[in-house]
Amino acid sequence: MIIRKKFRFEGAHIVRNCTSQRCRENIHGHSYEVEVFLKSDRLDNGFMVLDFVLLNNVAEFIHSFDHAYTLWNQEAIEVKEAIYRINSRVAEIPVSPSAEGYALLFFFVIGQIISKIRLNNGEGNVQLHAVRVHETQSGYAEASAEDLALVSFSLKDVRFNEGIKREWKDKTWWNLIGGF
Repeated sequence: MIIRKKFRFEGAHIVRNCTSQRCRENIHGHSYEVEVFLKSDRLDNGFMVLDFVLLNNVAEFIHSFDHAYTLWNQEAIEVKEAIYRINSRVAEIPVSPSAEGYALLFFFVIGQIISKIRLNNGEGNVQLHAVRVHETQSGYAEASAEDLALVSFSLKDVRFNEGIKREWKDKTWWNLIGGF
């Protein structure tokens, strides 16, 4: 059985090297929707794949991108310096912040978070099935395990500035996966 939990965030970026000039040369933003799909081979004692409350750490991770500028770590140094100077919330990531880049990164990090959840209600083999990132009302990218072969990065390649870290409630998700 597969379940889905939806999250939202507002974010800004530039997607370098894309085809459209508007997208690759201008800061712009989107109202993102992130759908997290989980699967299991059985239902728990409450007849659920997983109690949604156990996804609070996933929610906090995704919220780290809310009203933040997402910066590709390959961006020019002068752009990086300007972004950090004028924004109090910056997430620096190892992929271009396209819908596809977000989907791959989110699948990777959320997979780490899901693998550390303590299951104690008779849950089955709960696994992250897919992550879908809607960048617009009409377009999304979806990543699953086999898609991770398209990229090579680690948790150490993801950075959040102090403006974001300050807002983490108790850093549970950060500590859960070993920090970055």
